[in-house]
Amino acid sequence: MKPIETGIIGGSGFYQMDEVRDPRFVTVDTPYGPPSDQILTGEFRGRNVAFLARHGKGHRLNPSEVNYRANIFAMKSLGVERVFSVTAVGSLKRNIAPSNLVIPDQYVDLTFKREKTFFENGIVAHVSMADPTCPALSRTAAQCARELELTVHEGGIYVNMEGPQFSSRAESETYRKMNFDIIGMTQAVEAKLAKELELCFLPMAFVTDYDCWHEEEGPVNADMVVRILQKNIANSVKLMAAILDKIDQAEACNCANSLKFALMTDAKNISPGVRERLHPVLKNYLD
Repeated sequence: MKPIETGIIGGSGFYQMDEVRDPRFVTVDTPYGPPSDQILTGEFRGRNVAFLARHGKGHRLNPSEVNYRANIFAMKSLGVERVFSVTAVGSLKRNIAPSNLVIPDQYVDLTFKREKTFFENGIVAHVSMADPTCPALSRTAAQCARELELTVHEGGIYVNMEGPQFSSRAESETYRKMNFDIIGMTQAVEAKLAKELELCFLPMAFVTDYDCWHEEEGPVNADMVVRILQKNIANSVKLMAAILDKIDQAEACNCANSLKFALMTDAKNISPGVRERLHPVLKNYLD
């Protein structure tokens, strides 16, 4: 059986992948609790993939309730090497319109209710987040999006609010003055955790609204988001298929070496329990 190299995390409205052949749902236990739902495994474009609905089927979990650590760790434990993260976002710029795709390369994380690291309780690592996403995958994704005639913005700053409420007008205008490009509620923590587990992280942020700053548009609401989502989801599946067709041509990256200079705890002081808990990533450095 081919290894599962690609993990896909579906955002709001993206709860299943009917295009996966030979589908099988697996329950994955992690040291951090259960992921958002069972993980769908199977074949997509001739490659084995693992798909997880970030908010659970039926959208049961709000952004603060998602167990991001369990989700990312579950992917790593399945052998995943790269994660495609699909999310719905609001635009903070006039030139970034609903249904556009943004592939951000920077995050500002304003969340405060989430677990954001695997390295605690007996082990410390300081992973660089200077480049939080995989540049090689991002370039491939942008090229594929252009070939599919999607309007794509390569690069940009994603500000991650806590939610689940949408922004106030004052907040939205403040983010615009700070020159942020898009706003969402989920992806920054995923990028941090993926980096800690040495996974390539590809963000695919599809715009559904203008938050609440645009004078000619009404403020964002859930109904507005849902109306745009279906088109975005269809485009995301097409884009992922195109990326997987070109994945072998992608440039090399250094994502798999994120921990090389990050571990601070002396190996002799790392307990057997910690070694076991983080074995999927520490095995490269301690065994």
